[in-house]
Amino acid sequence: MTPSERIDRLIAELTDWRGKTFATVRKSILEADREIIEEWKWMGSPVWSRDGLIAVANAHKGKVKLTFAYGASLPDPDKLFNAGLEGNARRAIDFFEGDKINERALKNLVRAAVDRNQAKSKKKAPAGARAKVHKSPRPANGRNMR
Repeated sequence: MTPSERIDRLIAELTDWRGKTFATVRKSILEADREIIEEWKWMGSPVWSRDGLIAVANAHKGKVKLTFAYGASLPDPDKLFNAGLEGNARRAIDFFEGDKINERALKNLVRAAVDRNQAKSKKKAPAGARAKVHKSPRPANGRNMR
């Protein structure tokens, strides 16, 4: 079963408001960037990534939690983050029954996470582009030639 099929099944099994909320969150994430990849990690958590981790979602008894891996470094002009605010890296959005999801703002937050990941990956030079250190050739006996 693919990660997307597992997420489909998870949403179908959430027969209350959480299933609808989860489906709306997922739709917004996938619409934010067509190259986002869905994964299934950590013993049953839907994960979205592009050039690095974006977010992980979980359905809890009274909420749906969407945690952004590097949320502390993302702009949040619409004040979506309402959980994990004390952390140095992660930030989360807890959705509760009756909450209206600001899909436009959520998509913007996802795009900011993708932009952050891409900026970080560009800073890391690929191995082939790094300057190679050339060592003096050593004789077969391993001793320096002097």
